[in-house]
Amino acid sequence: MDYKTILLLKNLHLIISLLIVVPTAIIYGTPSILSTNLNIEVTSIDLSNLLKAIMCLYIGVSCIWLLGIIKEKYWKSATQLNILFMLTLASGRMLSLVIDGIPTKGYVFGVIAELVIGLFSVYQLRKYSN
Repeated sequence: MDYKTILLLKNLHLIISLLIVVPTAIIYGTPSILSTNLNIEVTSIDLSNLLKAIMCLYIGVSCIWLLGIIKEKYWKSATQLNILFMLTLASGRMLSLVIDGIPTKGYVFGVIAELVIGLFSVYQLRKYSN
């Protein structure tokens, strides 16, 4: 395998995370999209504030992933953050499944995707750490 292919494979978990999390952040920060696609009505300024904070948190985390892709010395930290981010989101969603019941299909997909990406990131960390 050539160097570019190895680099792509090494960063695959971060790339996939960026491609999913950045659009999700924008959706969370845009009330009209939320009500149309996720059955969430933003009915107060406090809820809007919370969702925009989550949007910016997601974008900030994504910046670290991008830094890990661009600069090798940040790859391990970006990967560790990816593991923490994905597996804690999945844990929260699974907790909600048990306590609150089954959410819409988008959120069911979310828990599966977060588990898969989180575990794949653990694999990547073990495979590519020096």
